Amino acid sequence: MNMVNNGVTPTQVDPLPNVTRWLCVHTRPRRESAAERYCRDVLGFDTYYPRLKQLKTIRRVKRWVTGPLFPRYFFCRLNLAQNFRAVQFAPQVVGVVGFGGRPAQVDDAIIDQLKLWAGEAVDIMTVRPGFRPGDLVEIADGPLRGLQAVVLQEMSDRDRVAVLLSTLGCQARLIVSRTQLVDAS
Repeated sequence: MNMVNNGVTPTQVDPLPNVTRWLCVHTRPRRESAAERYCRDVLGFDTYYPRLKQLKTIRRVKRWVTGPLFPRYFFCRLNLAQNFRAVQFAPQVVGVVGFGGRPAQVDDAIIDQLKLWAGEAVDIMTVRPGFRPGDLVEIADGPLRGLQAVVLQEMSDRDRVAVLLSTLGCQARLIVSRTQLVDAS
C-alpha cells in the first residue's frame, strides 16, 4: 500500500468531524510495529497491522520471514475530532494518509475483510506466471476480490506486484500477492 502522504497537517483538516473511523497511518521505514504498538498500548486506540509471511533466501539459507503486508503503513481506528493530532504526532509516524488536505477514511468493511482474509500473517507459497506492466488483472481472492487493476511493476521478491486501484476515493498504489491475481483481458 505504498500510498503517498499528501501532506495532511492538523491545521489543514480542522475542524474534523466528531466520528470514529479507521485511518491509514504512514510510518518511518521499518518502524510500523513500533508506531502501531505506541498507538495501541500508549494511546489506547484500536489498530490493525497485517503481516505477510514469506519464504526468503537469506545468506543462501531459505527462511520464513514475517514482515508488513503494507510496508510503512498500518490502520488505526480513532475519533477524528478528538484524537487525530495524537496519532499525527506519535513517535515513528510520518503522518496520516490523506488526499486534498483531509485524512482518507478507510471503510470498516475493508478492515473487516482484511482481518478475515489475512488474520495475523498471510502465507505465500505458490507463484503464478508473471504479469507485465500494463496488464489488466482482476483480484481473485481476499478483501479486494472482484476489483480490476493495472499492473505497474513486478517487485523484486517476485511474490507481489504493485497494482493501481481505485480505493480510498482516489487511485492508490497497492502491493498484492501475485497468487491473488488473474488475467482480466
